[in-house]
Amino acid sequence: MSIKSILVSQPEPKTDKNPFSDLADRFNLQVDYRSFIHVEGVDPQDFRQQRVNLANYTAVIFTSRMAIDHYFRIAKETRFVVPDDMKYFCVSEAVAYYLQNYVVYRKRKIFFGKQTFQDLMQLVVKHKTEKFIVPCSDIQRKNIPEQLEKNNVEYQNAILYKTVCSDLSDLEEVKYDMLVFYSPSGIQSLIKNFPKFKQNGTKIAAFGPTTAKAAQQAGLRIDIQAPMPGLPSMTMAIENFIKVGKK
Repeated sequence: MSIKSILVSQPEPKTDKNPFSDLADRFNLQVDYRSFIHVEGVDPQDFRQQRVNLANYTAVIFTSRMAIDHYFRIAKETRFVVPDDMKYFCVSEAVAYYLQNYVVYRKRKIFFGKQTFQDLMQLVVKHKTEKFIVPCSDIQRKNIPEQLEKNNVEYQNAILYKTVCSDLSDLEEVKYDMLVFYSPSGIQSLIKNFPKFKQNGTKIAAFGPTTAKAAQQAGLRIDIQAPMPGLPSMTMAIENFIKVGKK
């Protein structure tokens, strides 16, 4: 079966200059985007049930801009005034600069890693006397608590936002030749929205081992998997699949 239409389970890129647009132009494909999941903030009542007192911590670890948004949101909603001497540890410089939306950047103690949490851990370990709070979602990467515990860092997770399945009922009668997934949550959303989903000839593309595992557990056939040797990106893997299919 030739591939003519693709649904990417992510928000549409802000510009036309992106790998999927290039792929669509070169192979005359219809590429649509739709978020299969979205994020909702935890309300103050649910937050209080976690028995986390923001005032007990002297430093915050931010792994994303979203974590920053929800930390300051919940602080405002619970009337917690973030002290000026709070220390901020950010996974990257881009995340650190995002703090400018909430604090006077040059007057705060802000530390940031190069890009990975492992990079940031080197800075966290140097400040092990601090009490760290980690704003996170209900789906947190295992390596974060693992590395903190391995280095005997005193910390507390605070679930401030949750990943929720989006309503996809309007897609029930829409058919695509290929569905592209980037997270286990996207697979879960597909099954929740369409419990009677039959894959038949629809191709499934999965990025990352955890996404592939979730697809297999859901009884789906994986036709394209990335990254793979020589095919580091999803679009490269799809391109290879299309070219092989034409031979």
